[in-house]
Amino acid sequence: MPQGRTTTRRATVAKHGKRVLLEVVGWTLVVAGIAALVLPGPGLLGIFAGLVILSQQYEWAERRVEPVKQKALEGASDAVQTWPRIVLATIGGLVIVGFGVLWLAQPDAPSWWPVDDDYWLYGGWAPGITLVLSGLFALATIVYSYRRFRGSPYEEEQ
Repeated sequence: MPQGRTTTRRATVAKHGKRVLLEVVGWTLVVAGIAALVLPGPGLLGIFAGLVILSQQYEWAERRVEPVKQKALEGASDAVQTWPRIVLATIGGLVIVGFGVLWLAQPDAPSWWPVDDDYWLYGGWAPGITLVLSGLFALATIVYSYRRFRGSPYEEEQ
């Protein structure tokens, strides 16, 4: 096979491989962001990150990036405008980290546990790591939002 065809084939495979990887990462972030809207985590930030990646391939995603970014920044700003919100958000992040550490420690099931002991802290180390990372990300988001928005609410730029 001539050298030129090999190079062209490699470039084509690399191009399509990059596109598939970006699609998988983008859609994973969007789905995780949607899940985080009802579960612990920064849902709008996940959706925003996924849309930014997908916007490289799709015009529909590009049109949705700015509105989701605005909502995410408004939510981040609102969360740090009062001390009760800051305290509750911080406690929530610490509780999530605490559950993750509990999951990683895998203590024996307590006597009050009504189900088979195999279902106590089910899933092994993966949920524990996920919970710890989610809680740390939430705490980092609180610190960022506090430093960026505290005392000056986010306002849409005209």
